[in-house]
Amino acid sequence: MFDKPPTPGTVKAVFAHLDCLVNAIDIMKRSGHRDRMAVTAPLPRHEIEEMLYEGRPSPVRWFTMCGAIFGGSMGFALAAITSLNWPMIIPAGKPLVSIPAYIVITFEATILMGCLFTLVGMLVMCRLPGFDLQPELEDRSFSDDKFGMVLNGLDAATAEKVQSQLLELGAVDVSYTELDA
Repeated sequence: MFDKPPTPGTVKAVFAHLDCLVNAIDIMKRSGHRDRMAVTAPLPRHEIEEMLYEGRPSPVRWFTMCGAIFGGSMGFALAAITSLNWPMIIPAGKPLVSIPAYIVITFEATILMGCLFTLVGMLVMCRLPGFDLQPELEDRSFSDDKFGMVLNGLDAATAEKVQSQLLELGAVDVSYTELDA
């Protein structure tokens, strides 16, 4: 009586060459599959990053800035509070909290916390470790010598069209997996 809506599925394409993958990313973005795409590679390539992010800067820089500000503030506060809690004999009426004396610890804390926050930011933004990867992205060839593209949420008709496009663009293997409803 009622027509069942089409079940979405996933198309996985395996590419042997970087140029074919970059062309496929461009074509898939132009055909409206920008938000459905996941790309994986055996090594970092700037061409893939430029195609996917279109020159937008990485959000990891905000982690770095927050870590550096936090580290500098805490480094200076540590030195200042230590000096105030345990005042020593200060000759000639010099101030207890002296900015030039605390520059080194402030700088070192800034660098340390900036680096640690950057590491955490990279792990968070790269979604590492990847315990919740979808099965199509866990292909062993993607970490060996092949490039991969996975398009999610496609109905059967769209998936058939995308499969033929990807084969024309140089994909070595293309497969369609229908998700369970």
